[in-house]
Order: sequence, then structure tokens, then C-alpha cells
Amino acid sequence: MPHTLDADAVRMWCGLALDALGRARADIDAINVYPVADGDTGTNLYLTVESAAQAVDAAFNGHAASAAASRPTLADVVRAMAHGALIGARGNSGTILAQLLRGMADVLADGAAAGDPPAGDPPAGDGAGAGDCARAGDCDAPAGAADAGGRAPAAGAADADGLRRALRRAADLAYLAVAHPVEGTVLTVAVAAAEGAERAAGDVAAVARAAYEGARTALRATPGQLDVLARAGVVDAGGYGLVTVLGGLAEALSGESPAALAPARPRPATPAPVASDGQGPGACPADGAPDGGPAFEVIYLLEADDTAVTALRERLDALGDSLVVVGGDGLWNVHVHVDDAGAAVEAGIQAGRPYRVRITHFGAAAGKAGAGAPDRPGPAAVLPDQPGAQNPTGGPRAERATRAVVAVVPGDGLAALCAEAGATAVATRPGEPPASGELVDAVRRTAAREVVLLPNDTELHHTAAAAAAQARAEGVRAAVIPTRSAVQGIAALAVHEPGRSFDEDVVAMTSAAGATRYAELAVAERQSWTMAGVCQAGDVLGMIDGDVALIGSELAATAEAVLDRMLASGGEMVTLVLGAGLPDEVAEQLERHVREGHFAVDTVVYQGGQPTAPLIIGIE
Repeated sequence: MPHTLDADAVRMWCGLALDALGRARADIDAINVYPVADGDTGTNLYLTVESAAQAVDAAFNGHAASAAASRPTLADVVRAMAHGALIGARGNSGTILAQLLRGMADVLADGAAAGDPPAGDPPAGDGAGAGDCARAGDCDAPAGAADAGGRAPAAGAADADGLRRALRRAADLAYLAVAHPVEGTVLTVAVAAAEGAERAAGDVAAVARAAYEGARTALRATPGQLDVLARAGVVDAGGYGLVTVLGGLAEALSGESPAALAPARPRPATPAPVASDGQGPGACPADGAPDGGPAFEVIYLLEADDTAVTALRERLDALGDSLVVVGGDGLWNVHVHVDDAGAAVEAGIQAGRPYRVRITHFGAAAGKAGAGAPDRPGPAAVLPDQPGAQNPTGGPRAERATRAVVAVVPGDGLAALCAEAGATAVATRPGEPPASGELVDAVRRTAAREVVLLPNDTELHHTAAAAAAQARAEGVRAAVIPTRSAVQGIAALAVHEPGRSFDEDVVAMTSAAGATRYAELAVAERQSWTMAGVCQAGDVLGMIDGDVALIGSELAATAEAVLDRMLASGGEMVTLVLGAGLPDEVAEQLERHVREGHFAVDTVVYQGGQPTAPLIIGIE
């Protein structure tokens, strides 16, 4: 059903956009041919939106944990979204997307602030809605007036006109952030979204759908604006990502999935000339740049005032190209391509305090290595931890191990089990799945040349894929085994053999995980419809391969029924992973049940310590 543009809608938008980018990430990477075919635009956009979504979740969690147990306002949430995107922006396209979100937040927060009730207070009356005007005093209709769809926006929500103004402000700010804008890129798509919204009549959902359709139409036209796209037979990758994000907004507000985008797959074509940028569409090469451009991409966050940033723009524009500077209010994200990376960092030091400095060598993308060199960027250096440098404690850097495994696990016992098997464990917290950045940090801690990632949760597959892509950009060979449960991860670890080739090891681990069926017992928190019928609060749910298959009243009996159903189709080994607080007597009862009822089936029990699932079951 249609939704108002309020704090909850923004949270839903972030989740839908992140999920859609996760599905499209690899395809967007594959069509990244302009200005350099460095194949990371989809990954950069995913990481940027992931950071924005985390900031929005933190805003909700912070208000819920406050003494008043209040809920965040629209202004709180859009500002958090923009800030999260700013500090987490990756690459040229991600940096421009962060500026687009900031432009939207400027308008939506100003409009919401005019009518939001104090945090924790109920809305006052009907039609006293925030967001009736994009900016204070810049609205023809009286506060609380109904939009063209006939409904007045709720307090703490934005109306259709507010969204129109927000999209226009976003496009304008993005153009200002780019030193040398180029049409046929994400900038063009952003303008088309704003124009589509401005032409649309109706409520806020209709405006969001019109913005999506306008952006989708503009995306299809990008090959006619850039010859390199036409020769490769692809649309602009950054523009494709923006349309994907706008699709999430339209779905969040309308409750309906928008018309699908055409598949983002390049067709075989004559290689296009390589220009200077190392990022995706929306990148802006210097006028007249030769096919070979600067050798390094430099990105950093910068604390500086507006005057210093103005001077910084001029200096960096003289040093290189693809310059994008976004942000404001003392915090900026700087992205530029240069031959002298040190000079770009030094310019930031003169302007203020740069940090999170990241330097990537483009290799052949810079046109310095000659014909036949690889297109993808070389390993990235995150200062001060550069190759050949000392570690942060002042000692020499350790030699890289050959291969490592990084596993995501939901309990301390499982983490200890993985560590005993030689893996690096990333422990999850209830309701707080790890971000891709945490997985990348774990990969770095292994200091390995090759890394296998075990997400152990279907919801973390996109996160793990993004982390693997980032690891590859840093020179690590990485693979993700799509494990859906901790017991599949245990099975994969059991056959892990660093002595064989990487590909053989990945195949063996994948086969072992795929041969392991999994189940989980959980306790229902509320009445709900399930695949097995209606459950009540307190019922024990037996979930097999992710779907509720059984509903019971007692944990041990339900577990026995789950085991019987799974073993009816065969099995040689049962793995029981006990959750926190589950009595040992239950495990003993289940072991006895398997031993007495299923011939030649072995059982192994682990103390997993997971706080949410009392029991996880694996059948091999």
C-alpha cells in the first residue's frame, strides 16, 4: 500500500536500495567501461548505500534506546542517511551519489523541521504536516495543504512537492560538486529524474515513480551521448546504479515494485578508448585528456571550512582530473585522479585535516603500462599502512599467509570453533549484521594472499560479495562460498585444505556446504502466518532450509520431529549446535533419539552460544 515519505519510508528505501544494488552489483561492475573499465562501480555504489543504511539504522536505534524511547523524525533520518553516505562514499560514482542524497536531505530536512513535533511527542492534529514546503517561506500552498493526490502529508512527512524540490536540489548539487561535468553519465540521469518528478501530478508515490521512469528513460539514451558506451553496447554504469536506487524509493513509497530495468550485461564489442577516470559513470575526465590519464586515485575525508575547500578545489583541479568534492558543514569527501598522489594528500593537509586516506594505482588504466596491461586498478593502499611500510606499532609488516578463511558466526562458541579450525571469525550481534567493512577488516587481519569468505546467512551474501570485491581491489584473491547457515560453514571448514590449489579448495568447500541441509529452531515472538500454519507467541518453530516446516509447543519434541523429517530423505551425520542457555539434557535426548531411530547415523554436538536460535541442525 502507498506510504508517506516519513522516517520509516526512508529506512525502507535504504533497505530496498541496498538489496537491489546487491543483486545488481556484479552486472553494474561488468558494464563499467567509461572512462576506465575498472569494474568496480557497482561495488562502490553498494558500499556507499550500505554506509547510509547503517547510519539510518543507528538513528532509529539511538532514539529507541533513549530515556524517552522516542522515534526519529524525517529530518533526523535523512540527515543520518546523507552523513552515512558521505563518510562511506567509495569511488567517483559513490561520491556523486552521496552528494545527491545530501541534496535531497537539505530539502526534506528543512521541510520536515517546519512541522515535526518534538521527538517522542505524538503528531498534533491532522494536516499539521512537515515537509509541505521544500524550504521555509518557499511554498505557495498553506502548511498542511493536501497534495495533488488529495491527501495531506502526516506530521513528520514530506509531500509530493517536497520530493520534487528534493530531487531538483540533488541534481543541482551534484553538478556543482563535479569539476568538469560530462553528459551521458549519472549526472544526466539525475537531472532526468528531477524533470520527471516535476512533470508528475499526484501524490508522493506518483512523483517517485515518475522520477524513476524519467531516470530509466535517460539511462537508455546514454549510449547516444557517449561514443564509448555505444561501442561497448552498454548503458552508463553509474546511471544504472542511480536508477536502481530510485527504484527502491518508488517501491518504498508505492508498495509496488517498479518496472524492471533491462539486464545490465555488455555485449562483445571493440574495446573502447580508455580515458582518465578510475571509477564508474559520472566520472568527469579533464577536458582534452589523452587516452592514458593519471596513475592514481586519491580519496579522503577532510575536515575544513568552506574557504579552504574552495582553494583546495583549484589546487587539485590543476594537479589532475576526475575531481569531485562533496559535503559541507565542515566535513567533505574528496576524490581526484592524479599522477602525484603525495601532492594531492599534501593539498588536503594544507586545507584542513584529511583522514581515511586511500590511494589506488590504476596500472594500465593510466595508460602508462603500455598495451596489453590489465584494465582493473591495482591494489589500493590505505594510509599509513602501505606496502613495505611498518605496521601501526612501528614493527615490520608480517609476511602474508598463503590462504585464510573468514567466517561469519552468530555465537562465541561457534567463533571459538572456527578459530580452532584456523579461520578468522566475525561474530554477529542480535539485530546487527556485520557490514562489508567489518569483513574487509577481517580479511586484512589475516594478511593472506587468498581468502575464502563464509557468510553463513542468506542475508549476508551481498555483503560478503562486496567485501570480496574490495579485497580483490587490494590485491587479495577472494571467493565467497554461499553458505546459508553456520552448519554449512562448519562443513566447508571441515574439508578446507590450504595445501591444494585455490580453485580446488573452493570447489571442495562449496560441495561440502551444498551437501549439508540445515534447520533451525526458534521461538515465535508474536502471532503470525507461516508456511506451516498460524503460530502463536511462545510457539517453537522448526525451520528447514529457511522455511517454517513445523510448529510445536516444546523444544525437544519439535527438534525430534525436525530431525525425523530431514533424515527421512537420508543422511550420515547430524550436527547439533546448541544455543545460549539450552540445557545439555536436550542435546542428550536428541542424540539418543537419532541413535535409536536412525541406523548408522552419527551425531556431533557443539556449544555454539548463539543468542537467538536455541538450536541449529545440520544433516550431511
